[in-house]
Amino acid sequence: MLMFCGLLAAGCGVFPEAPAQDDRQSDGDHSDHDAAHSGSVPQRYDVEVLETRPHDPDAFTQGFEIAGDILYEGTGLVGRSSLRATDPVTGEVLDQVDLPSPLFGEGITVVDDRVWQLTWQNNVALLRDRDTLAELDRFEYPGEGWGICHDGTRLVMSDGTDQLQFRDPESFALLGSVRVRQEGEPRHQLNELECVDGQVWSNVWFSDDILRIDPDSGEVTGVVDATGLLPPEQRPGADVLNGIAAIPDTDEFLLTGKHWPSTFRVRFVPSE
Repeated sequence: MLMFCGLLAAGCGVFPEAPAQDDRQSDGDHSDHDAAHSGSVPQRYDVEVLETRPHDPDAFTQGFEIAGDILYEGTGLVGRSSLRATDPVTGEVLDQVDLPSPLFGEGITVVDDRVWQLTWQNNVALLRDRDTLAELDRFEYPGEGWGICHDGTRLVMSDGTDQLQFRDPESFALLGSVRVRQEGEPRHQLNELECVDGQVWSNVWFSDDILRIDPDSGEVTGVVDATGLLPPEQRPGADVLNGIAAIPDTDEFLLTGKHWPSTFRVRFVPSE
């Protein structure tokens, strides 16, 4: 469900506060958690649209994150994958590096002066310089790469299943994993991720749901209904919702999708 608010209506809405590859490891410092309990009912949220901004409709968006005054975007498809530094307001591409075939770009996240970029089925993560976007190193991993974010301590990664993996931000070593459950049932196809205030927000492939996940328990604590975010007249040629970027020092987010012509500045508000 959507709500609309004037561009200057900064007082509208309430920030959504959170409640109090099977490479599973259990030795050493590694941990693997399983949300086996039935789980509590998650808070439901609607999307309040504050502003519509331009977005490159040629971008097959796979990763979306703001760091400083730059919106970093990772795009996919073989021969068309890239990492871009863009203006978060105008959508202008300020810098771009393309991934060579056969790499299929996936999620991205910024860690200090570096950017991590996943690939889908190429089993490799690229470590890049944040300023130049140049590739610095590569790290192999089994299985698929979908979304990734940094919680301040560790990388959180999705692989299209119901699991979130935790990885070391320096070595990309697997630290553990957690299975994601909503009211006791698994949520599969977790896609693009955003880490915010100890919680993980996740797109779900071929769904208009955005999940808020407690990474310690794997429990879904909130569900955002983004149905109808992209207007019908912009639907031709557009693909699925996939792109969450928290706007620093606000309770707002930027949302977009694969081949979407628009990015939306939004706030998540509790459903009535």
